[in-house]
Amino acid sequence: MTSQDKRSEAGVRAGHLYVVATPIGNLGDLSPRASAVLAAVDRIAAEDTRTTGTLLAHAGIRAPLVALHEHNEDRIAGQLIETVAAGGTLALVSDAGTPLISDPGFALVRAARAAGVPVIAIPGPCAAIAALSISGLATDSFVFAGFLPAKSRARRDKLAALRGELRTIIIYESSHRIADCLADCAAVLGATRRACLARELTKLFEESHTAPLGELCVWLAADVNRSRGEFVLVIEGALPDAPDAAEGERVLRLLLAELPVSRAARIAAAITGVPRDVLYALALRLAGGSGDTAAEGDSES
Repeated sequence: MTSQDKRSEAGVRAGHLYVVATPIGNLGDLSPRASAVLAAVDRIAAEDTRTTGTLLAHAGIRAPLVALHEHNEDRIAGQLIETVAAGGTLALVSDAGTPLISDPGFALVRAARAAGVPVIAIPGPCAAIAALSISGLATDSFVFAGFLPAKSRARRDKLAALRGELRTIIIYESSHRIADCLADCAAVLGATRRACLARELTKLFEESHTAPLGELCVWLAADVNRSRGEFVLVIEGALPDAPDAAEGERVLRLLLAELPVSRAARIAAAITGVPRDVLYALALRLAGGSGDTAAEGDSES
């Protein structure tokens, strides 16, 4: 089959950029349409050419590859789009799943839009949507938060901003941070907030568990194998009538000016209805992690 025949059969048109979703684990999830497009385009921009090369070999596809990742995307996106605008065809893939979803590709798609190059989606796997669909949590409205900051304090600050979010929250996390991330989620959002922890989706050791965040921390620690792989954490949104976290923080800040940490947290919780453990964790951060140092000798007991 000639190149022109392949393009015609796949519906690939000159001067177009194709954003192609690829498997997140199971190579059988590569769609027939995605396979046809990847085989028909002039070139494929890939996050890691070795990873994509393995996928293409599995599908029996031979195509020129160019690396496009976070370190070179801004520099080469314009050049790649120039070749497309001149009548070429280009497919964009990431290592796994849908490009741009916590993966490279934004600069390329933005450059295509700016140049008037049509951008065509070839949909397929996405870890965030896959995890949401099996979580047992509300799916009618959700927010994707991607990867949270690596440092605990910054991560907790981000979670604090999400505390009052009514929509279901979806987070990505890596194996070496999942335990700390889950602990921070329980501390900031509340141990009773329900969530689903999914790992290794579509792979041999796929596993998911839905429970309150506090119980998920225990479940994760009970088996070292549960901390391996790539994770998606789906967290239920705040209840519409839940206490106002922002008001809790405002009251807490006022009380901290006059009272020790634990006493301020206890009174702020009584006034606002925000859980005391959440306010105490916030108070410690606001006090620089020093705990109760006031002369009263107030204790956490």
